[in-house]
Amino acid sequence: MPLSDRRVSRVIVAGDFANISGGQAKVAIDSARLLADAGIEVHFFAAAGPVAPELAHAGITVHCLDQPVILDDPQRLRAIRRGLWNPQAARALHALCARFDPRDTILHCHGYAKALSPAVGPVLTDGPLRSVFTMHEYFLACPNGGFFDYPRGVICTRKPLGLSCLSTNCDVRHASHKAWRVLRGWVAAGPGRLPRGLRDVICISNTQREVMAPHLGLETRIHQLDNPVASDARPVAALHNKTLVFVGRLSPEKGALQLAIAARGTGYRVRFIGDGPEAGAIRDANPEARITGWLSPAEVQTHLSEARALVFPSLWYEGQPLAPIEALLRGIPVVCGSWCAASEEITDGVNGVLYHEPTPEALAQALRRLPQSAFDPASLAARVAPDRHLARLLEIYDAILRE
Repeated sequence: MPLSDRRVSRVIVAGDFANISGGQAKVAIDSARLLADAGIEVHFFAAAGPVAPELAHAGITVHCLDQPVILDDPQRLRAIRRGLWNPQAARALHALCARFDPRDTILHCHGYAKALSPAVGPVLTDGPLRSVFTMHEYFLACPNGGFFDYPRGVICTRKPLGLSCLSTNCDVRHASHKAWRVLRGWVAAGPGRLPRGLRDVICISNTQREVMAPHLGLETRIHQLDNPVASDARPVAALHNKTLVFVGRLSPEKGALQLAIAARGTGYRVRFIGDGPEAGAIRDANPEARITGWLSPAEVQTHLSEARALVFPSLWYEGQPLAPIEALLRGIPVVCGSWCAASEEITDGVNGVLYHEPTPEALAQALRRLPQSAFDPASLAARVAPDRHLARLLEIYDAILRE
């Protein structure tokens, strides 16, 4: 669409982080750069710094409050209060929105759970500008953000904030933290007006749409938009490799320990790129496994060049995880569970393997039937291409402004 035909000329991109702290922040920053490259005036608003060098762009103005994220704030009482309601963030975001013309400006929020807090909810639902919210996880409905029961290691199907939810400690830390998250959920649903007051939300996978749709307002419009993933690394001759690769945090919900157990006796080496609380248990379960720790994106791509398959054994729904897509774009098959959003990219036996029980035994069987021929990732590359993401994003913005 030519720039002269667009309704949107300015976008305020809001999120917890002004740096690439994870997939959510990466998509927000990548999206901001794509918009700025297209001639859209971008204001990037974030609670926590430091500011990423990727935001140094002539078309992007950064507004960073330099607040600590909840978990990193040494003043714990302040962290507890600010995590429930961050008035400074709400006032600053409202003031920024009030500067611009609502006929050609969109507020696009990429999350609030780590720093902005539910206080930004009224700015999204009743503020000066029309807004859209991208759901990168499930905090709009679930107190712990994942519909996952961490102590039991299973997907949670309880009604969020219902009696069963309130009486169950599902938190990754301890019961008191679950209680605080429940309180935040009440605050979000009450004065925060989230999620029921949102008019437009973006989901990033069919899995997420199915899980979240029952918890959104009756008037909420759900737009689907793939995350942007560039395909610029060299293809991998995966059939000749002998290493299974895992990329991510070594924590219970990611299933890395299940992979360590399942890989024994398969004839494949297994390499874990990342770190986390299960690193010791992984070494105990599979002494031959290699754990590299956290690496730069370029170093990760180097290790993927040696992969027979990327194994993504996550035990929860996920949103639209980037690592499996990056692997598939390089011709590396992916092994994952059918309950996970990553499964939407897999055709069993063609570009990967799906398994249907979240157990080491089911995963081990899947590892023994990796595809024996190469596949063409061209259709996936076209769908997640950054230029396609930008075009679809502008369509969503203009649809919102046309109302």
